[in-house]
Amino acid sequence: MPCSPETLKHVPLFALLDDEETAVLAGQVEVKKFAPRQRIYKIGDPGGRAYVMVSGRVRITTVDQDHQEVIVDEPSYGEFFGFASMLDQTPHQTDAIAVEETICLEVDRHDISVLLERKPMAGMDMLSVLGKQFHASQQLVRVRANRHPNEIIEADATFGERIADTVARFGGSWTFIITFAVILSIYTLVNTSLGRRAWDPYPFILLNLFLSMLAAIQAPVIMMSQNRQDTKDRLRGELDFDVNRRAAADIQGLARKLNLLGEKIGDVEDLLREKVSGNR
Repeated sequence: MPCSPETLKHVPLFALLDDEETAVLAGQVEVKKFAPRQRIYKIGDPGGRAYVMVSGRVRITTVDQDHQEVIVDEPSYGEFFGFASMLDQTPHQTDAIAVEETICLEVDRHDISVLLERKPMAGMDMLSVLGKQFHASQQLVRVRANRHPNEIIEADATFGERIADTVARFGGSWTFIITFAVILSIYTLVNTSLGRRAWDPYPFILLNLFLSMLAAIQAPVIMMSQNRQDTKDRLRGELDFDVNRRAAADIQGLARKLNLLGEKIGDVEDLLREKVSGNR
């Protein structure tokens, strides 16, 4: 249906136009009304037109590689959606569905060019809309990216931290225990067999000094490695929380779709009852 100039004046993007320019633009754009749960456009549809929110509520979604629905944006009053596909004339990369009864302004490239000819600064508002959508996409990628905690920790590890991990890994292995036991046995047997000529006779004071120095150095190194392990565990916990939250959102989405399906089935049953009653 045609758009009235009063409708355009209440849209922030077109509020800067004077009465004559508003009247010209109102003759070009159209007002579209969408019923609840009506699809405005879907992925793959030609992107020749964009929409400006006037009233109601719209949910912009896409489908990821796991074939799960992901909410990209929920534009508010006066905001564009489907704008990028309209500008570069490419198919839509998202689905747009009216959550409730919605009124939008439908615009195309020609309408935007007319607007920019009359008010060039309106382009800054459009760039702001695109910037917001770009930041929302970045946030979505950051939140949904699958991160491996070991790879993240190793990428940020310093040379000293890698040495600490190696020392802790070797110090907690049977190789270290057996090697250390063999060295101690040989050391004590040699000093015992030499008698008075031994460089470290019983009770092996020099050996105790070396062991104390080794323990003093090894303890903080192992603690450093344990701190890194705590960091890995904390990161794993955060990733598990993100996965659980995502799973809960998916379950809620399935429940919402089941409820909508139940409502539609109820509507079909009511129509069938009315038809049967009319035939009687």
